[in-house]
Amino acid sequence: MTVRTCLPWPDKRLRTKAEEVGEITDEIRAIWNDMVDTMDAMPGVGLAGPQIGVMMRLAVVDGSVERGRAVKLANPEILHSSIELREHDEASPNLPGVSAVIKRPRAVTVRFLNEDGMIDRRDFVGIEATSVQHQIDHLNGKMYFDNLSKVKRDMLLRKAKKLR
Repeated sequence: MTVRTCLPWPDKRLRTKAEEVGEITDEIRAIWNDMVDTMDAMPGVGLAGPQIGVMMRLAVVDGSVERGRAVKLANPEILHSSIELREHDEASPNLPGVSAVIKRPRAVTVRFLNEDGMIDRRDFVGIEATSVQHQIDHLNGKMYFDNLSKVKRDMLLRKAKKLR
């Protein structure tokens, strides 16, 4: 297991849609383990493959206080989103030093391939719902700040550029 380096914004891979995972192999499990180590080292509550240059639809999410409860997802897809929204301050290790308050559905139901290669389905609520939506955005080549107005997005990117 290894802590991997996160790609710096504006690496073009962060704007590229990740490829579907055909089957869960030992290589995929090893990548997931590295992703959990990387997420825990940040520390963060989620990580998607493209953030570390792995262009596969892989994500990990762990919003537990005690940690060690990471959900490993391949090809995650939102089946249902709650009408009720939740605001959360989101950030990314790909663009360090800045964050923004984003509104997303408070709860989502997600279908994905689990560690055993089986189709699984899980409800995520609160911080884990926010995180899984954030990771799916990454898998689709989207960053959290794409949810902001143009003015707010430009301000955030200018601030990030000054911090580099």
